[in-house]
Amino acid sequence: MTSEEARANSPLSVASIVASMTAVALGNGVMSAYVPFVLTRSDSPSWAAGAAITAVAFGGLVGCVVAGPLIRRVGHARLFAASMALVILGALLIAIGVNPILWIIGRLLYGMAGNTNFIIAQSWLNHAASNEWRGKAMSFFYMAYVVGLGVGAFAFGQLPAEGNLAPLVTIFFTALAILPISLTRLPTPPAPASVSVDIKMAWRNSPVGFIGVLAAGGLSMMVQGFTPIYAAGNQVSQGEVALLMFVMQLGMLFIQYPLGALSDRMDRRLVLMFTCGLIAVMAVVALFASFAQLLLLMIVFAIWAGAVETVYSIANAHANDRTKPEDFVPLASTLLVAWSASATLVPLFVTLVTPVFGPKTFIYAAMAVAAAYGAFILMRLKGREAVPPDEREGFEMLSAQVPNATVITEPDDGRGDRGR
Repeated sequence: MTSEEARANSPLSVASIVASMTAVALGNGVMSAYVPFVLTRSDSPSWAAGAAITAVAFGGLVGCVVAGPLIRRVGHARLFAASMALVILGALLIAIGVNPILWIIGRLLYGMAGNTNFIIAQSWLNHAASNEWRGKAMSFFYMAYVVGLGVGAFAFGQLPAEGNLAPLVTIFFTALAILPISLTRLPTPPAPASVSVDIKMAWRNSPVGFIGVLAAGGLSMMVQGFTPIYAAGNQVSQGEVALLMFVMQLGMLFIQYPLGALSDRMDRRLVLMFTCGLIAVMAVVALFASFAQLLLLMIVFAIWAGAVETVYSIANAHANDRTKPEDFVPLASTLLVAWSASATLVPLFVTLVTPVFGPKTFIYAAMAVAAAYGAFILMRLKGREAVPPDEREGFEMLSAQVPNATVITEPDDGRGDRGR
């Protein structure tokens, strides 16, 4: 192997991908805090902030469906640049001034581009990484992205909420993100596998995994999306809202990893039940915690957000445990679409009923989803034995805020088993 080939097959070879997506995350973190905060504090209709969350999720669903065909048509690099252009256009619509309809369209554009970018990046990373270090590279990729979201949200606290500096900062980071991938010397990967939805197969293989991904999609969009709206509505300062969102991202790292590692050693369903209980308990505490005790509230919301992320990653692992390698691609496709659909419909429902039940509706809804999923797991425990630890897929840290398209990003050759 030549020195150039060795460099191309080393972890440093994917640094450009990680750098680009971290810049994307920084911009997204700023906007994820800025949009709900400003819409809540402005004279916009009460439904506007929730509708912006739904728009991001619906755009993500569209992006998941169209990314594969578009990559086949124009290639990875061109589509990445085009999707970055959509992010910039969406931010420009927001930079014009507070206009709920334009802002919702802007977040829709971001949602479409955001999931497309993630699928492109995962496809490139999967193709560039060798079997020996692909899992570590993916974990680092997710961690860098989630930390980027948190740092971006924290950065919002240092910017003026008035005016358009926040969306301009997002445009800066988005333009910056184009450079590393555009200049990379990594070979272009093959076109990804098509999104082939097979709900019957996913349900037959793992009802707990399938329902878990559905639950996680809705839970994540509620907890991550409605928390800044709830805080801003309670007159929490801009800096404190930004710090709250930053701490919530850190919660993923400190909660998900130990519970995920535990699920590798015992029945994952028991860990999922415990996690659902943790979500419900934190929701109850969040209902009664006062914003006057902000430090306590931040700890509660950090644990809450981390537990939600844990449901997503363990449910994915549990589904893969019970799936044959030849079914990995349709399973990943089905879970991806299920996650996106739930992430769209649940926030839409919460947005519609919040005017009736009040600003704490999302907390009650998260509690109900966690309790229902926990009860479903309990029912399923009686019907099936756990997969032995030595026959399981290894747990990987994933984020319920971004699509898990790692298997879809394999070449469309009908195998879908690379790296497994």
